[in-house]
Amino acid sequence: MFKTITRIPVAHYSNLKERKGFSIKIDQIEIALFKLSNGKIFAIENRSPIPKGGVLSKGIINGEYLYCPVYDLKISLADGKVQEPESGKVRTFKVEIKENIVFIVL
Repeated sequence: MFKTITRIPVAHYSNLKERKGFSIKIDQIEIALFKLSNGKIFAIENRSPIPKGGVLSKGIINGEYLYCPVYDLKISLADGKVQEPESGKVRTFKVEIKENIVFIVL
């Protein structure tokens, strides 16, 4: 059986600001995009792994980590894992860039 891959255009690469979150919605999923100072783009689900934790697009970027704006959790943008001593995980999404267009791959 084949898996269908869907590429959804979500932003122009050149319009994304470094180290600032950008929120988009695909169907019922709110996603936060982040452009790092090295040019990499990451996409994660835009909600804290802790209930009532807030939106992650408002968090602070440090390297390839995001700090939750409410609970100060350190979250890896690469795999969505909350760093010790805390625990938890947020969903991550594959990102592709082609001709200045950023795509989320579902």
